[in-house]
Amino acid sequence: MSVQMVLLPVFALVGLAFFLLLWMATARTKALKARETSLKDVALRQPNWPEKATQIGNCFSNQFEIPVLFYVLIALALPLHKADLFIVLMSWVFVVTRFIHAGVFTTSNDVRQRGLVWFAGVLVLLAMWIYFALKMLLLI
Repeated sequence: MSVQMVLLPVFALVGLAFFLLLWMATARTKALKARETSLKDVALRQPNWPEKATQIGNCFSNQFEIPVLFYVLIALALPLHKADLFIVLMSWVFVVTRFIHAGVFTTSNDVRQRGLVWFAGVLVLLAMWIYFALKMLLLI
């Protein structure tokens, strides 16, 4: 599998994180300009942002939780030559679940729906890790 094919889902996920970062910054700037909150009310990370800015901010923060395990897996699988078609396909499935999760998180924020999509992504990532571990331990 080519390096580009393995890294493309990583770039897509990093793109999502940067998109959410910029959206969060925009939402927070608008909230400050509209005087919905003030710098002194959020200077120590107090939860005083308006709901939408909080939603986007929480979604952005979430990109540094479960996805970290994805980044580590790819960072290990690529140089060890264990990133095959299964890893690439499952990477895309994982990335799609992350995009859907972010979409639900930043729109309806339906916790049940968000949780189901999150769990689906976790199961995909778990399958990827089990597959990778078996390939490493069994030397296949």
